[in-house]
Amino acid sequence: MRGAEFAVLVLVLAVAATTAFGVNVTYDHRALVIDGKRRVLVSGSIHYPRSTPEMWPDLIQKSKDGGLDVIETYVFWNLHEPVRNQFEFEGRKDLVKFVKLVGEAGLYAHIRIGPYVCAEWNYGGFPLWLHFVPGIQFRTDNEPFKVEMKRFTVKIVDMLKQENLYASQGGPIILSQIENEYGNIDSAYGSAAKTYINWAAAMATSLDTGVPWVMCQQSDAPDPIINTCNGFYCDQFTPNSDKKPKMWTENWTGWFLSFGGAVPYRPVEDIAFAVARFYQRGGTFQNYYMYHGGTNFGRTTGGPFIATSYDYDAPLDEYGLVNQPKWGHLKDVHKAIKLCEEAMVATDPTISSLGSNLEASVYKTGSGLCAAFLANVGTQSDATVNFNGNSYHLPAWSVSILPDCKNVVLNTAKINSMTMVPRFVTQSSEDDIDSSKAFLSGWSWVNEPVGISTSNAFTKPGLLEQINTTADKSDYMWYSLSNSQELDVYFDSTEIKGDEPFLQDGSQTVLHVESLGHVLYTFVNGKFAASGKGNSGNAKASVEVPITLTPGRNTFDLLSLTVGLQNYGAFFEKRGAGVTGPVQLKGLKNGSSVDLSSQQWTYQIGLQGEQSGLNAGSSSVWVSKPNLPKKQPLIWYKTNFDAPAGNNPVAIDFTGMGKGEAWVNGQSIGRYWPAYIAPNGGCTNSCNYRGSYSSDKCLKNCGKPSQELYHVPRSWLQPSGNILVLFEEAGGDPTQISFATREVQSLCSRVSESHPLPVDMWSSDEKIGRKSGPTVSLECPSPNHVISSIKFASFGTPRGTCGSFSHGQCSSTRALSIVQKACIGSKSCSIGVSIGTFGDPCVGVTKSLAVEASCA
Repeated sequence: MRGAEFAVLVLVLAVAATTAFGVNVTYDHRALVIDGKRRVLVSGSIHYPRSTPEMWPDLIQKSKDGGLDVIETYVFWNLHEPVRNQFEFEGRKDLVKFVKLVGEAGLYAHIRIGPYVCAEWNYGGFPLWLHFVPGIQFRTDNEPFKVEMKRFTVKIVDMLKQENLYASQGGPIILSQIENEYGNIDSAYGSAAKTYINWAAAMATSLDTGVPWVMCQQSDAPDPIINTCNGFYCDQFTPNSDKKPKMWTENWTGWFLSFGGAVPYRPVEDIAFAVARFYQRGGTFQNYYMYHGGTNFGRTTGGPFIATSYDYDAPLDEYGLVNQPKWGHLKDVHKAIKLCEEAMVATDPTISSLGSNLEASVYKTGSGLCAAFLANVGTQSDATVNFNGNSYHLPAWSVSILPDCKNVVLNTAKINSMTMVPRFVTQSSEDDIDSSKAFLSGWSWVNEPVGISTSNAFTKPGLLEQINTTADKSDYMWYSLSNSQELDVYFDSTEIKGDEPFLQDGSQTVLHVESLGHVLYTFVNGKFAASGKGNSGNAKASVEVPITLTPGRNTFDLLSLTVGLQNYGAFFEKRGAGVTGPVQLKGLKNGSSVDLSSQQWTYQIGLQGEQSGLNAGSSSVWVSKPNLPKKQPLIWYKTNFDAPAGNNPVAIDFTGMGKGEAWVNGQSIGRYWPAYIAPNGGCTNSCNYRGSYSSDKCLKNCGKPSQELYHVPRSWLQPSGNILVLFEEAGGDPTQISFATREVQSLCSRVSESHPLPVDMWSSDEKIGRKSGPTVSLECPSPNHVISSIKFASFGTPRGTCGSFSHGQCSSTRALSIVQKACIGSKSCSIGVSIGTFGDPCVGVTKSLAVEASCA
């Protein structure tokens, strides 16, 4: 063979070997090691079923643009195996496609198989059929459970292996997780917990994925499993071995929304502080939970009482748009940390005190590499510190990052990124009146019968627990009782005799019903009597209502429903639901009560409309008449509509409705419940980021519906002829419903003379830094939009926030014209924040430039 041919063959074989054998992923005490190189990695959670395949490429690209290296997702057992041995991986369930898209974008993947996921997901991700396996006990040293858990885990690993998706095969997956937050609750399982965790670890590692496995919140995770941290802060976390790296699997970017609760949010300055502190103190892998939260379509929510929106105040909002300034500021934090990577992976940090609540961490190597983090962990006072002979100003609750141990590239409390104020534009806006009228006409309806109406009803003595009975095939279960012969005998036994028979005309009593939850509607003689509901803190629902009985036959129909099944806690699978009693008639004429709980009740799983497929909208039973029934319980509604024009994300505003579920072209957009109002107190629109964050620290929308707007993916819509179906269980007015599109109302930025220059412009050369200086940058998010107007511009001491800026005590008279000239007509613009540009309206005062713009 000639030399040139041999060289080509060697090259081809080398490429083939790389493709076939992929990269080697290991770890040491500092970091994950990919192909022999330690890495500082930034990850973010995107759960594939909480968005659509059409959204995935854009979400992944925006994640990459935001500075992520890794996309993390859970794998949802009940989504993929709703019936034992019947697997589903199409559409939003296409895990393989999602992972391939991550790889094609040049990102890594972390697959958290669990298979318990928590995730505010129905039943924690477990399929309901698992509950009925003989002898089973979840998440402990129980053979039936371990057999099923291993079977599913092997199924997922084998499927990913067959597609060559592990890094060891040339794919993007560099990490896997087994179990999930078990250490939070394992004490409840006694000694069997340790046996179970050791088994799970051995089972996972035996699958030979070629990449490390992790267990979050599991301080006793056995080697070689890496134990990791979840929480709002993980800078103080240390792994259980000095051979394992410090990893953070869940940095909570906000919190989930519950029906009946206010909307939580987390200031970006606090998240940036937490991230920088983690890397400052030796961390090398952290994951945002969530980076894109998305939507709980269908009946996927857990809790119970978790709302349909899973926005999570994430850097990418529920609709897939960038959430500014969170996305942009964290992008800058990631860039700043990556400037320190070479020094960080080469050595451990040297941590020293600079004073009370003041700390320096230095990564310094013998070869001259040096990076430093300076932190002020105090919550009240800014500080000036001396470090390496230089003076640095540190705002309270902030970290400054110095990639060269000298110059500050970023301080976590100083935001260079722009802010965007989104808005929803409804179909009833002036430019779309005709479309609005078309949408609000043409309603038809079907009444859902009260009580038993299907052939699958059955009768049993006593009150049945709901989840065991329905196996979660439906939210709904009817409990029905009639005072036929069986009940008459019961009434006779109460010895209510003489001149005042119990069932005389107009007899008054009180119906008392207790339920494990989550919502309860009571009907007496076919008429609605009362309802009760639980909440996220206490799922139990009860009713106590005065009723009037009639002579002869009386019927009691109780509609019990779930709002997502329990997803967290020890033995959570044993939490029941439904009417477990007592069911009593209280306050009879002789002062006694009648307990109806042990009578022969008739049961129906689900609704008649569910069984006949009304959610698809194609049935012939729909009624179309002018007198549309409103504010009545148990009604199905249907209308046709055209999709809103343009490409902006779409939502339905359910103002005017009570509670139910909605379908668009047969696809469930989830449960709606605008009638559940958040408490009036405890909210703030300007939460102080300084100090430890908790899920109830920063709340908004108090006194309003927990959720009014519900995401409808664009890919589910046709230009015209779409079908919207609602099942309204409580009573509402569907003609008040409107469609809305999510748009950007304003772009804003506010940067002071004391801000570092943008991270992209950073240089260790001080001359370049002085020449560049801090900068205000604006950019329209839509590719075909330009900056059309400058609503506000002030250089001096401006006050307020985006949307409500005002001039302070001093302001340059030239600011507005300078900004207009620089920005109008351009997709993006940048303006230096300096007296050289704007003049000096107030000598000796640190000045800021505040700008608000709009795009068109």
